[in-house]
Amino acid sequence: MTRLLILLFCLVVPGDRMAVFAAQSTADVPVSVEQKNILLQELFETKAEKMEREEEYVIGHGDILSVSIYEEGDMALSASVKQPGDGGGAVQTGAQVMMDGRLSLKDIGDVEVVGLTLAELADYLKKLYSTLYDNPILTTTLVQSNSLRYTVMGEVARPGVFKLDHPINLVQVLAQSGGFTEWAGREITVVRKKIREADKAQFDGNTLKVDYDDFVSGKSLERNIFVCSGDIVIVN
Repeated sequence: MTRLLILLFCLVVPGDRMAVFAAQSTADVPVSVEQKNILLQELFETKAEKMEREEEYVIGHGDILSVSIYEEGDMALSASVKQPGDGGGAVQTGAQVMMDGRLSLKDIGDVEVVGLTLAELADYLKKLYSTLYDNPILTTTLVQSNSLRYTVMGEVARPGVFKLDHPINLVQVLAQSGGFTEWAGREITVVRKKIREADKAQFDGNTLKVDYDDFVSGKSLERNIFVCSGDIVIVN
């Protein structure tokens, strides 16, 4: 869980309120299961009305989520994930978001979840489960992120698309990609689609250029940034 929280370095300005990974629902209006689509549409319309949405983790395809109700147990069907640690780590269970964007849950079946934050999902599910349980206390947790990706291309030994399942900076990205080829000029360019206000000082538009030799000599270490989902890292 600690490692997943650190991933939010890319998404949350230091000092701002952290995104919620385990979010207890605050909704208290019970509705019928047949109103799934109505509730979901209302949720997205509310989000669209916001001028700026808070930078929280957004659920994507392939993510594994845990959904539990107090005194009722796990509602998720059914995936197991070994967490890092001695002996392979503890096994956590959850449900994997399918390619159609749905999550399979006990009692209420498949629900659309892609594009929601964990807090939004908790409130949405609370309303659905309120038709079956009296004022359920519901918690949603990200067990494993499988939807975050970044791309490495250019003069590295192993270019490709990589899963962003732990915090990783540019030097570590280079090492994971097998290092420079013999033709590399040792310049790294990061292309990022969305630049936060706090990062604009380092980026020139949507790009950040760094010289690897500066890192080696102890210069410009602040430019050894953490990679975010969707980043393209080009090694020249």
